Order: sequence, then C-alpha cells, then structure tokens
Amino acid sequence: MYSAPSPVMSSRTLSAVLKKKIRLLCLNDFPCGNGSWRNTKDSSPEGPDTESTDALLDLLRGPHSPWQQDPESWSPQAPSLRQQAVLTPERLHTDCIYDTFKTIRILDKGVSVMDNGLLKFSKLEELVLSANLISEIPVENLPETLKAKVGGEGAEILELRANRLSSLSSLTRLPPPQLHYLGLGSNSLGSCEDVSHLTGIHWPKLVCLDLGDCQFEEQQSLMGALCTLPCLKTLVLEGNPISLSPAYPGFTVDSLPRLAWLDGSWISPDERFHFRGLAKMSDLIVDLASATVRVGRVRGIPDPLKGKASDFPVVSYKYFITYGFLRHSPDDTVKYPPTIGCLVQSALLGKLDIESGPDTASTAQLTEDSGSDTDLPSNKNCERQTSTTDAGEMGVSAEGTCSDDARLSPQSTSKLIWSECMDFNYTQTNIVSSLRELKKFLNQGFHVRLEEEKVLSWPVEKDVQPSKENKGGKGKEASSPAKSAPTKEKSKDKKSKCVPELVHDPPTRRVLGSAHVPLQSLAEGGQKVSVLCDFGPLQTDSEALPKPHTDSGKTKKEDKKKEEKNNGALQKASSKGKRKGSQQQDLDVTPTGSPAPVQLNAVTVELSVELEKWQSASEAHLLIQPKQSP
Repeated sequence: MYSAPSPVMSSRTLSAVLKKKIRLLCLNDFPCGNGSWRNTKDSSPEGPDTESTDALLDLLRGPHSPWQQDPESWSPQAPSLRQQAVLTPERLHTDCIYDTFKTIRILDKGVSVMDNGLLKFSKLEELVLSANLISEIPVENLPETLKAKVGGEGAEILELRANRLSSLSSLTRLPPPQLHYLGLGSNSLGSCEDVSHLTGIHWPKLVCLDLGDCQFEEQQSLMGALCTLPCLKTLVLEGNPISLSPAYPGFTVDSLPRLAWLDGSWISPDERFHFRGLAKMSDLIVDLASATVRVGRVRGIPDPLKGKASDFPVVSYKYFITYGFLRHSPDDTVKYPPTIGCLVQSALLGKLDIESGPDTASTAQLTEDSGSDTDLPSNKNCERQTSTTDAGEMGVSAEGTCSDDARLSPQSTSKLIWSECMDFNYTQTNIVSSLRELKKFLNQGFHVRLEEEKVLSWPVEKDVQPSKENKGGKGKEASSPAKSAPTKEKSKDKKSKCVPELVHDPPTRRVLGSAHVPLQSLAEGGQKVSVLCDFGPLQTDSEALPKPHTDSGKTKKEDKKKEEKNNGALQKASSKGKRKGSQQQDLDVTPTGSPAPVQLNAVTVELSVELEKWQSASEAHLLIQPKQSP
C-alpha cells in the first residue's frame, strides 16, 4: 500500500505537494481500503460494524458525502482511484497509484522546484503548474510521456502560467517534441534568446502556444520565429508590449497564414483579406505605439465671482486640465534604421496634426469668444507650447503612480474662463517608441488635475504733475476751452473713463482636485478607455481662504456685538412674522446667525485614452507614403 511521505521533505517541491494530495485521498481510511468495515466472506453479511461494497461506494458518490471534496480539481483520475480503493483495495499498490494519473493540476501551491519525483508518474500526459514560484524547467525531470509519444492518441499539455520564468534555455535543452500545448503566459519572457527558442526545430507538433502577458516587444523577429511552427493553430499574445502597436493584430494575422485563433478570437476570411500584404511592407515600423488623449466637458465648478461686488481689483479666473504622459524617447529608435525611424515618426506626427489641428483651433476660438483678450496669446500656434510650459512650471506631482518619472511629459489643455459647462475639446496624440515602458505606464495609470489660474488686475495710477508751460495761469486758459466743449465730447470722455487701463499681477495657481485614471484594460488588450473623472464638490476661492488672525480681545467684543445684532434681528423677525409670513421664509437664518449651507455638486470631467489600431493594410500604407516621397 501507499506510504506517507517523510515530514523532512520540503513542501515547496512538486513531489511533496503531490504526495500530500494523494494522502488526502484517504485511500487506506474509511470507506476506502481493506478495513474491518468491509463485508468479507468470513464476516457476517449483516454485521452492525460492516458495510457492503455498494454502501461504501454510495458514501463516496453522495452529494452530501464528507469525502466528496472535489478531488477532480487537481486530477480527474482521483475519484476513480478512490473507487478502486473501495472495490479492489488489495490491488492498490504504490506503482499502481502513480500509473493511474494522466492529468495533474497544481495551482497556487507555492511550488518552486520541479524535482525528479515527477518521474514516478509514468503515464502523465497533462501537467499544469500555473500560479507557482517555478523559475526553471528541468526537462530531465519530465515524464517520458510528455517528451515522446508512447502510443495511442492524446494531447500532451505543459502549462506554467504566472510563474517566475525568465528564460527558456532550460526547457529547450531537450524539448518535448510531441508537445501539443505550451502555456507560458504571465512570465518574464521576451528576450531575443527566448524568441530563438520558439521555432519549429524545438516544437514540431505544437498546436497551441500561450505567450500572453509576457514582455515580447519586437513583433517582426517574433513572427519570424513563430512562422516556422508547422502545426500552430492557436496563439495568445494579448498583454504583451507588441499588442499596443497599431500594427497588431494585423501584422500577426498576415505573418501566420495557418493561424486560426488569435487571443481567443477566430480569424475570419474577411479579416485576413483586410490585412493581406501588411507583413510584406519592408519599410513598415511596427514597434511604435500611438495613444490619443481626449478631454471633453467639465461640469460642477461653482461660480468664483458669485457674491463679489467690489469693482477693484478685477479678478479673472481660468481653468485647465493637466496630466503627465509617457514621452517619446529618441534613444529608443537606435535599434531601427535612423532614417526609417524618423520618417515613420514624422508620418505619425503628420497624421497627428491633421487630427488635432481643428480641435486646437476650435478650443482657441472658444477661449477667445468667452474670455478677455488681455491674457490670451495672439498666436494660436503658441497655445500648446504655452500650456506645456505652464504644466512644466507647475511640476508633475507624484500621487501613487509613476508621475514623478523623468520619462513623463507634462501635458495641459488650453485655459477657459468659468462657465457652468466648459468644453475643452482637447485632443493630444502621443507617439511612444518603448512599448515595454508603455505597458508599465498603462498598468499604473495616471492622474489628471483640475487647476485654477487667478489674475488680479488693478487700475493704473497716473501721477499728474504740472508742467512749466501751465504756470502763470496758462493752465486755466487751457482748461477753459474744455469747459465750453460740446456735450458729445463729454460723453466720449465719460466712456473712456469707464474703461481704465489695468495692470495685471502675476497669475497664481492652485490644484482644485486630482483623480486617478486606470488604464490597465488597455494593457490587457482593450483599445479605448472612457472615464468620467470625479473631483468631488469644490469650494470657491473666497470659501477656501483661511480666516484672518485677530486679537482675542477684539474678537470677543466683535462676537458680543454680532450676538446683540443677531438677537435683535431675530426679535424683529419674530414680531413681524404674522404680517410678513412669506418674507420669513426668505430670511432662512440659523440660530447662530449664519446662512444655511449650500449644496455643492461634484465636479466631473470627461476623459478618454485610445490606442490607434490599423483596421486594414491600406491604413498602414497611408502612413508609409510620406516616407517614399523624397
């Protein structure tokens, strides 16, 4: 019979975990095994301490059985092994137990070592070790049934998703040539050496390959290796940096004509027709990404000038959105031919100008129509540069993400004066050459900030000094004609005096709110994220200012005076309550004399981030055409 494992053996080895799983099957305990509870030929058929074989099987199979703890979760052969321990326990020995298992699934059990104890499972055809801590795959410890076809029909499966694999060199020293399914997703794979190990020489029978959520970022070299797999029908690349490129999935579909399924979706004939010829474009650079950020309408900002009756200083408020996005690094294009890299980038940026030009113009028109033209730049082309400089002076704050990274470029919308609904109509396309850095950035997301710019304007103080010519009464003579001037000139003078010349203080800014924008779905295969950022209710500038510090003696006297005035006002209001019942509701005074609090609405902004994806080979051809012209 099967013996219990030694307690000295580490639980991190695969064999130790498997022995523990087999021990939990209780093959020697009731109702399994050859114990005193079984009816035998020598025992009485209806003894009080014995059970028939059928009754023992019912105890195992019953839906409410305490022994029914879903042993199939780690192997579908485990229930049949229990039944065999009830029917013929005398035939159950150690070799028979190991030979029973054809499928083993050990998930998230902390396994770090694939030791040679796995060789005891001589009939193993499927091994799933996902979500463990395995960093190396020693091929010499894999059973022969996974490495060579012994006979019969089967699908050899090896899955090691979400482990700590960083290289395929140990697996390809003696690769299982008959393997049909290889799952390596969610590992730190993606080097040039790893790509060289994914060829038909190593995997001639491979039908399904899962490389999802790895670090492959060179699409052309990877497709050059995968196209040598003669039997490949199903491929998973979703979550890799290459999936962020506009050329994905079109370049992959056209490079692998025998592929039937990509990222869980069937490749239709129409889709293959649309991408025909994309892989043969020699000048095409596929390892760039284009992400477009759009900022729409902002609602909920309270009127900052509400309740301000003073003429001077003239206060103007403007609002804008700032954020940080991954910048394009010219150093990342060294691995490509320099002329091609520059031309592709200029082609993409040319498309950017075509798309974002009207939006920038409309934003500038909006600002000029609704705001004063004293603070606005005269040249509309300077708006983007001015906004970027403003964001750079402000600095990009670190709020839980990589916003303090030097690779982030501060971005800013144009500035709009207050209205109940401000439409920024902002569009910015960012070209990123490091797909791996972009994936990291998308997994972290970024913060958007709503900022306010306040400018105080004062009238110019003109110092009137009498000149030498005005001495001796000449000034009176000069002023006398002014007294006899016609009324039309007086009206013009009044109008000119109504609009005095103003001097503007340097603008002061403050961050009204910040919100995190999650972009993880883009890194996992999505194309667009649309969010409504909620900044919460905001206070006006006057409400946010701290109260001035005064002496305690003065404050006590002022408080007493205010209390007396408030008490008098309350008495008058109560005495006139009968005559002016309708006006009593308008007073709405609290017992402390302060007005009732105003309900503030949450401030929201519409924002979206979209990755560019080519829907056909003709779209990619449009970006290549400018490069072919001299």
